Amino acid sequence: MARMTTTGPMLTVRPLQYRDLDDLMQWQPEDMDAGDDSLSSASVVSWLDHQRRWYAPLKLLSWMPSPVAQSSLTFVAERQGCLVGFIQVASFNRTRSTWQVERVVVNRAVAAKLMITGYMDVGSRLLRHCFEAVWEARTWMLEVNINHKTALSLYRFNGFQPLAQTTYWSLMPEAIATLAQREPDLPNLLPVSNADAQLLYQLNTASMPPLVRQVFDHQIQDFKSGVIGTANATVDRLVNNLETVSAYVFEQQRKAAIGQFQLTISRDGRQPHTAELTVHPAYTWLYPELMIQMVKILQPFPAQPLHLTSRDYQPEREECLAQMQAVPESHTLLMSRSVWHKVRESKPISLEGLQLSDVLTGLQPAAKPIPGRMTWAADLPPNPTTSPDSAEPPVIRPQPPETSEM
Repeated sequence: MARMTTTGPMLTVRPLQYRDLDDLMQWQPEDMDAGDDSLSSASVVSWLDHQRRWYAPLKLLSWMPSPVAQSSLTFVAERQGCLVGFIQVASFNRTRSTWQVERVVVNRAVAAKLMITGYMDVGSRLLRHCFEAVWEARTWMLEVNINHKTALSLYRFNGFQPLAQTTYWSLMPEAIATLAQREPDLPNLLPVSNADAQLLYQLNTASMPPLVRQVFDHQIQDFKSGVIGTANATVDRLVNNLETVSAYVFEQQRKAAIGQFQLTISRDGRQPHTAELTVHPAYTWLYPELMIQMVKILQPFPAQPLHLTSRDYQPEREECLAQMQAVPESHTLLMSRSVWHKVRESKPISLEGLQLSDVLTGLQPAAKPIPGRMTWAADLPPNPTTSPDSAEPPVIRPQPPETSEM
């Protein structure tokens, strides 16, 4: 767990406590500055209400060891006993090596009253506190709308660099009905289970460039459904009327997964359907076939738009969605930064540059050799196989100097 830390003499950053939720709920919506319009005041209030109801169970999870440990942390910034802002971060993968910044919210009215610069100053303090306090995180990432310059300035100032651009698409019910008239050509379409985690991990690894793959740092266990994931899916099905369907396409010859989708269906029609789509770069013809399969599944349910995402390194997906008359809703920028002092660095070892003297250091002479004072060459008998003419002259043995007796 993160420890309590004071980031400066005037502004204190500490973990969220239950008594802070009452103060945060009293913030006026017009005073909240999230630096991003996508994080509206209504969503912040909804999140605070959720935290208030589930504070005790989430606090209990934070005391449990991994992988059941709480994956989300919240820190607040206060000055003179008044809360100025808060930040929410969450682990992105199962190994908790990559963490994601979900929201940074500052109260403009309180900041102005306490003579604090505002969003940039408080946000920077909160971010830097997370970089130091969350000891597991080696890489940080976030997603911000490209049109919100305040949030972009804050993240760039604190070392975040662009990683990829994401486009959010919406497929309208009319386009869904038109697309559902076709039949998909999907051989070997299989349901997803924990036994397929290895295949899905390989598909995910092959579908993204090396830099994005390094930041995401996915492992095989990230594609397995644990106890917490199963419980969340059950709650969504019973309470929120959300049904999840997952399947993948298995290639027989290569013994690999070449395409996969996860479709979240709104059974009561109160919210749009969502889908996550992954296709191997060598099998781009699967994009329209998987889309047809998903809209076929949506036919018995209420007509709602289908939301999908694509990144700038997936041009085939964007072209397919454009051909299906999907509408781009928003564009965001995926950013990341590394915490260098937490990354284990090792000196690369190359055998090409090594010399024999570097390898066998123990055989190096300690000093220049000195000629000995004795030799056995003169004492050896002559070799009978050699002639006297070819015999080497005897070696004269040096005599020690005579000493005078007293």
